[in-house]
Amino acid sequence: MANLFPRWTNILPLQILVVLGLIGAAVTVGVWYYFTPKYTRVGYQPVQPVPFSHALHVNQLRMDCRYCHTYVEKAAHSNVPTTQTCMNCHTQIKKDSPKLEAVRESWRTGEPIPWVWIHKTPDYVYFNHAAHVNRGVSCVHCHGNVNKMEVVYHAKPLSMSFCLDCHRAPQEFIRPVAEVTNLDWKAPSREDQLVMGKKLVHDWQVSPPVNCQGCHR
Repeated sequence: MANLFPRWTNILPLQILVVLGLIGAAVTVGVWYYFTPKYTRVGYQPVQPVPFSHALHVNQLRMDCRYCHTYVEKAAHSNVPTTQTCMNCHTQIKKDSPKLEAVRESWRTGEPIPWVWIHKTPDYVYFNHAAHVNRGVSCVHCHGNVNKMEVVYHAKPLSMSFCLDCHRAPQEFIRPVAEVTNLDWKAPSREDQLVMGKKLVHDWQVSPPVNCQGCHR
């Protein structure tokens, strides 16, 4: 009796199993990478050229975030402080501290301090700092309690789902603009936050995009 199937079909089950195994492995690797801190950079804490303590400068000395990050309300990007900003104080305060030698060297040579950038979005993502800060999105929401960090680290995932959570329900996150840089501020309760948030969303006509082209331009 003639065979119903050609001979090459004998290895078809094995080929199917191999393909399914490869797909399973790819999915496992993708989930392991894209849904873990390795991808979201959570916990990333590089060594900086100058041991700058936000806990000291912000929490104890009560310095406003905008004194150093001067563009955050005006430009699409924030900025690290220039050497001039540091030296405004440190020509008088701890002017001979060995910890500040890199600052003094930058001041003498005109070369910028090689700060290590911690928070950054991929090239394919558009993010405007000023648009968020001027509509009540606090620094603490994206960067964590930087005011209590001796060494700044990457505290939040800043993933697409992280952003969409806020874009889909801005009333749960926005606050009065006067409290944006007050990293310890919180609404008295969730109910108060929602009442206040809904009013701010209405008054400011906040309508964050949730489509692809809103952030991927």
